[in-house]
Amino acid sequence: MSLELFNLTGRRALVTGSSQGIGLALARGLSAAGARVVLNGRDPAKLQEALKLLPEGTETLAFDVTDHQAARSAIDRFETESGSIDILVNNAGMQHRAPLEDFPADAFEKLLQTNIASVFHVGQAVARHMIGRGKGKIINIASVQSALARPSIAPYTATKGAVANLTKGMATDWAKHGLQCNAIAPGYFVTPLNAALVNDPAFSAWLEKRTPAGRWGQVDELIGACIFLASDASTFVNGHILYVDGGITVSL
Repeated sequence: MSLELFNLTGRRALVTGSSQGIGLALARGLSAAGARVVLNGRDPAKLQEALKLLPEGTETLAFDVTDHQAARSAIDRFETESGSIDILVNNAGMQHRAPLEDFPADAFEKLLQTNIASVFHVGQAVARHMIGRGKGKIINIASVQSALARPSIAPYTATKGAVANLTKGMATDWAKHGLQCNAIAPGYFVTPLNAALVNDPAFSAWLEKRTPAGRWGQVDELIGACIFLASDASTFVNGHILYVDGGITVSL
């Protein structure tokens, strides 16, 4: 009975930014738990490559998460033609590093659109359908930078802090409609987004000393948290930010 709480068979999960990295890992994990996964990204060719790594029956839905109307139109059409989206993972994100005093304004705007506006655009479009059904799961991908800061990424930190607070706002507005809205806040994981840091011996040495677990995270270590928040095991969990970070946020 207890294991059945984590069974996602019969549910459909849309994962944004899922052609690589954390998004692809979470898509594969949700699929292994029984969900039918919908991959999302802007590049149809990359989505087709990712599709090869998932079981038959996996679907793709290409649209730009930073475009409000495109997101709403794509999701409305999918709900009408293919069926309900029961689980949404708002994973799409980007990074840009520069000293704050020299940070390019256009890069700042792009971070705002990709990392936080997309959570609003896609979250609202999917939630409108979930509200009508009286149930749904929304999982936003936050970061340790929702709570901490590092040099050269202040705008990224701002966006991830906003993701955490938007998650709380979603829960406050939508819990009464039967939705559970939560966030996963990863620590430092080996991903394409972090490739420059992974390949920097000085940074990796610092990270290993700074993190109680003493190492980088592997993307598959995020799957359990995602399945928990996507499943019936978390029906009374709402507005929670679940840090999966090897202990970095609790240790000085």
